[in-house]
Amino acid sequence: MTSRGTDRRGFGAQSPARPASPASAVATAMLGEFVQRGVTELVLSPGSRSQALALAAARFERAGLLNLRVRIDERSAGFLALGLAVETGRPVLLVTTSGTAVAELHPAVLEAAHSGVPLIVLSADRPEELRGIGSNQTTVQRGIFGAASERSWEIDAPVGDPGEEDAARALVTEVLAGIRGPRHVNLAFREPLSAPQPLPDIEQGVWQPTPAPLEVLELQPRPGTVVVAGTGAGGVAEAAARALGAPLLAEVSSGARFGPNLVAAYRQVIGSGNFGNRVERVVVFGHPTLSREIPALIQRDGVEAIVVRSPGREDYNPGHRVSRFADAVAIADDPAAVEASRGWVGRWVMASRAILDGLDDAAPGAVLSDDYRQRAAFARTQLAALRAPVTRRSLALAVWNASWPHDRLVLASSRLIRELDQVVPGKKIPVHANRGLAGIDGTIATATGIALAQQAGGPGSGGDARGITRVLLGDLAMLHDAGSMALGVGEPRPNMQLVVGNDGGGTIFDGLEVAGSAEAALFDRVMLTPQRVDLEALATAYGWEYRRVVHRGELGPALTPSPGQVLIEVPLSR
Repeated sequence: MTSRGTDRRGFGAQSPARPASPASAVATAMLGEFVQRGVTELVLSPGSRSQALALAAARFERAGLLNLRVRIDERSAGFLALGLAVETGRPVLLVTTSGTAVAELHPAVLEAAHSGVPLIVLSADRPEELRGIGSNQTTVQRGIFGAASERSWEIDAPVGDPGEEDAARALVTEVLAGIRGPRHVNLAFREPLSAPQPLPDIEQGVWQPTPAPLEVLELQPRPGTVVVAGTGAGGVAEAAARALGAPLLAEVSSGARFGPNLVAAYRQVIGSGNFGNRVERVVVFGHPTLSREIPALIQRDGVEAIVVRSPGREDYNPGHRVSRFADAVAIADDPAAVEASRGWVGRWVMASRAILDGLDDAAPGAVLSDDYRQRAAFARTQLAALRAPVTRRSLALAVWNASWPHDRLVLASSRLIRELDQVVPGKKIPVHANRGLAGIDGTIATATGIALAQQAGGPGSGGDARGITRVLLGDLAMLHDAGSMALGVGEPRPNMQLVVGNDGGGTIFDGLEVAGSAEAALFDRVMLTPQRVDLEALATAYGWEYRRVVHRGELGPALTPSPGQVLIEVPLSR
């Protein structure tokens, strides 16, 4: 059995004693073992073939042993589970029925694979005798996720023999062993598909991941070193930059955009004043995706590139120029070397600050002056700024300034994440973006999972009742996942703001080389894909509060946290 192959097996041995529904007996035993091992988040979409798993999950929830989330759209369910796993750091179960329902999970499984997020898909399937004969809602589910799944199992339909429940529990142990990304268990079920089944006598356990062997690389501090923090890098990148005495080039989605060594305007600094040409060593944490300057820097002649591996399935290696990979780094304790790098770091930091200080669209400030005319002129300038239309830059700064460590900020793949990356200063706040594949799919659902887990304050989450999850996204990213705004009756409600920069289409493509050469009408139709959806009506239909912001002075009040779900539309020019 290979790590990415499909293991096929059956359960049990012959015996006349059979439960009323072998499907329910196995489903209950399996979920009970997951709960006992600390896997307590389950997302499902309704379906007939998966009813044994669904009803068992509902009974575990009623007993207070499981957090159950129900979504009618499997694609939304998949990204909701992704967000829950990102925030909690624990595997999340995904239950679907057979047919296209399983295929709808593929985008979330791919994102989980490339980001190293542990998801466990439990898909129901027809038994062997109903396959290949044109049965309704039946397709080839074995290995449906291909290489995206770390491992997969094909389980024959239980028949009620003794030992099947023990085999189901043993399978759970196998599924959880060393999990680092998505895994798939395809379970065949025969009628009767469900029957009342008592819960096993268990307690909710605490998730204990299997420690992975680490290859640790020791680094010596020296001038000429920079630390790059991409998506998912976290605070370890900031700590490494300080220990190395190195400038920190941290993307806005890295979770490392803070600290005394931060070079927020890293893109501009790399290309100005001969800074990039003096770099001798680059140490990379996370997955950088937001600029062309970082991969270009790594591929320069004479630059040693060291990558600290991310949880995803592929190591970051632009141009195949990375010289060393490691699971972690240890920094040699050398205060003298760090002190020798002080000037190196200082030049980068000061250059970055000068660039940020010179930006327009800064927030209204204050002035101390005894001259009445100067103060009056300043007041008129401030008033004009408050009445000015919102720009992408002012929107990015306002959302960043409104967010704090007890909040969560989720960024879609749009022009706005790039605007943030260029202009916002350092701040230690939790930021997430689906940058494994850098697509717009599932942004709202992912953010909903993050928000629900953060509010619950469970293991792995820094839950805080004051916290709110803000989602900054463009209009196409919002419309692409609008169905995830639907929250069913009885489902937990997230405290969440969708901040939609609406420029009427995919204006991110205006930055492509083809934009200036293609015929305008053709380019707009197939790339910009203009839209005129009434977002207020859409918000009302889904039961969300709606706010519209036109002037910069309205941004602060609109972003003020409030319980519930709010859609904030901000019209932007193309």
